[in-house]
Amino acid sequence: MTEVNQILDRADDADIADDELELEPFQTGPVVTLSGGHAVHDTYTAFLAPLLPILIEKFSLLKTEAGLLSLFMQGPSILQPVIGHLADSLSMRYFMILAPAITGTMMSLLGIAPSYSVLAIFLLIAGLSSAGLHAVGPVMAGRVSGSSLGRGMGFWMVGGEFGRTVGPILLVTAIAYLSLGGLTWLMIGGWVVSGILYLRLRAVPGRDPGEAKALPWRAALRAMRPMMLPLSGVLVARSFMSASLTTYLPIFLVDEGVGFWLAGAALTILEAAAVVGAIVGGSISDRVGRKVILLISMVATPILALAFLRTSGLTQALLLPALGFFALSPTPVIMAWVQESYLENRALANGVYMAMGFIIRAVVVVILGRVGDLVGLRLGFQYSAIIMLLGVPLIFLLPHQSKRA
Repeated sequence: MTEVNQILDRADDADIADDELELEPFQTGPVVTLSGGHAVHDTYTAFLAPLLPILIEKFSLLKTEAGLLSLFMQGPSILQPVIGHLADSLSMRYFMILAPAITGTMMSLLGIAPSYSVLAIFLLIAGLSSAGLHAVGPVMAGRVSGSSLGRGMGFWMVGGEFGRTVGPILLVTAIAYLSLGGLTWLMIGGWVVSGILYLRLRAVPGRDPGEAKALPWRAALRAMRPMMLPLSGVLVARSFMSASLTTYLPIFLVDEGVGFWLAGAALTILEAAAVVGAIVGGSISDRVGRKVILLISMVATPILALAFLRTSGLTQALLLPALGFFALSPTPVIMAWVQESYLENRALANGVYMAMGFIIRAVVVVILGRVGDLVGLRLGFQYSAIIMLLGVPLIFLLPHQSKRA
């Protein structure tokens, strides 16, 4: 009973904090800086997908083994709730500042890895760095976004999508001009950006001292259950389609007879459209509601994916931007929804959401790799579209957008 009263008291405090939040402006400079760091970080993590065809050939890997490489990088995300819980009480901005340097170094070394086990070690380290950035960075961006949380998360995701847009084309171009071993030179960019982030963010607090004191983690997790349980089902339904597009699209196109450079370029087109979708979806959701944007994405994406599989050539290329726009645009919407629902524990809530998303996606990547080995990626893509459609009813189990937001 004491815990319940504590939760209600904290909720009242958060309501007061929300009234103050409405008066806070959108701090463009810090938001753009955080988004830029996210962009460079995710440029490096985007190296893995277009590199997989080369690694498969170099190490004679099965598609399942290739999919496991993604699991090594995503696995450390299980630590994000722990990092988030600490960030609700302590300033952990150095997770954000150092991530581009650490991740950039590890991903740039993949080209000279002598064995599959060394690849796994490099990806695990990059995954730990990525887990810290994705647990702390969105919350820092949310705190400097004022009342425009959807817009702020849109900016944050634009950074990530821009990085995933540039990453594949940067990788295939670097291999063409520097060779596989020359990728090590690319790590310099990560260290330069970490230096810039230190100079720009050292005065930005990782936690706002004016926020209500965080709830104990057990009480906070119980309070999050009504949202996180149905949201996990939505994430499973979305992850099959997301993994198909962002991890296996280059392999699928190469298997279909498309050249390696064009396959990497296709991923760039997809992610470029996702950049637009992230900022548009996040901003519009501030006005029309988070659930509406999520519903549109869950219906439109599988329809476009099935159309993509039934076409070829120019028509297929024209469908890629639409796929990227609708498939990946709800991510900032969900992030804003989670944070505004649990303002006093927003880092923990963000960490739980991010951990669920990364872990579910990592497992799905391995499952899709196995499906690709057994029946082919074309059929795997079709199954993914159907699973996403089946997940639409789960949206209606999610709670309404928080009135405090």
